[in-house]
Amino acid sequence: MKIKSLIAVCALLFAVAGAQQSPVIINAGTVLDGRGHVLHNVQIVVQDGKIQLINHQAKSAPTYDLRRVTVLPGWIDVHDHITWHFGPNGRAEDKDETPAQAALAEAGNAWTTLMAGFTTIQSVGSPEDKDLRAAINSGAIPGPRVLTALRPISDPRLTPQQIREIVRKLKADGADVVKIFASRSIREGGGQTLSDEQLQAACSEAKAQGLRTLVHAYRTAIRAATLAECTQVEHGTYATDDDLRAMSEHGTFFDPQVGLVIHNYLDNKAKFLGIGNYNEEGFAKMQEVLPLNQEMFKRALATKGLKIVFGTDAVAGAHGRNAEEFIYRVQTGQDSMDAMVAANARAAESLGLQNEIGSIAPGMQADIIALDGDPLKDITAVRRVVFVMKGGKVYKNNAVAAH
Repeated sequence: MKIKSLIAVCALLFAVAGAQQSPVIINAGTVLDGRGHVLHNVQIVVQDGKIQLINHQAKSAPTYDLRRVTVLPGWIDVHDHITWHFGPNGRAEDKDETPAQAALAEAGNAWTTLMAGFTTIQSVGSPEDKDLRAAINSGAIPGPRVLTALRPISDPRLTPQQIREIVRKLKADGADVVKIFASRSIREGGGQTLSDEQLQAACSEAKAQGLRTLVHAYRTAIRAATLAECTQVEHGTYATDDDLRAMSEHGTFFDPQVGLVIHNYLDNKAKFLGIGNYNEEGFAKMQEVLPLNQEMFKRALATKGLKIVFGTDAVAGAHGRNAEEFIYRVQTGQDSMDAMVAANARAAESLGLQNEIGSIAPGMQADIIALDGDPLKDITAVRRVVFVMKGGKVYKNNAVAAH
């Protein structure tokens, strides 16, 4: 009881300390506004967690001098698995891990992700996300803003009516989005598992409940999810040009993963091997699709009007390294500014939060980061995050050491 009381007092003090009474003023030499524009030599005025003003001439002494670094909105990762971690045994599955050990690992993932410049993530498919979201929202622990799917829909034996009931239950339980597995894992070939009728039931019911839908889809499931008016398609390996055009025509958001997730699996093979479908055949399949994903991504970039957003599918081993996906994308042909917009304004639009996050503009949440370097000239600058502000609170400031 005493411990609970102490935690409550600490959380209250943390919240009071974070309450902002006077404006915070940031001097910025170069600003990427998240919408594709570059601003120079401005003052950003932050108060009560939001951006109040952007002055094009210095009017007050700055609280933070970020003139030697590149300032931009905090990044958004629309596909994360924030609670996945390696257990005390060093593996992705540890049956002897205690709940306390798991909770600490999850909090660690949240911290490293925030320190890497990601101020908002969408975590898709773990009940533990709900408690982590609550702890971050309360100020008990630091971390990115978390949106969660809670539990994915994946069972092909479900009837359309049962799927509708599950969607309604997810809404009642506090899900922010509905995650749907419409295909097998890429390790199993990626064939479609849910019927067109099942996808229609899931996505139409979610829309009726005011929820977005995010669909794990390969091969024929890509077009099926698009025609079912689902919000977003994930992965998209084996997408045809017709599939890509269909997504563009229907306004479907598309989140392909070009490199990080598969390279992370391959680099950590020993920690996954032998768990579920993480077998030798599965790892061979992942190695096989790496160039296919790159080729598909190039065609996606060439598809007029296709709304490509930034998601990493970060699992155990990848948290805090989410920004590596930017590098894979730019190396494969994406314009550097477009890569930033994909993780800022366009990602915010996919979440329905375009009026709150993803841009540096008056009225937006003060989610502001800074890089040592210019990602438009050198995309590896995304590895050098020196300043992190989320909701007006500064969590990292190494900008004085930047050059």
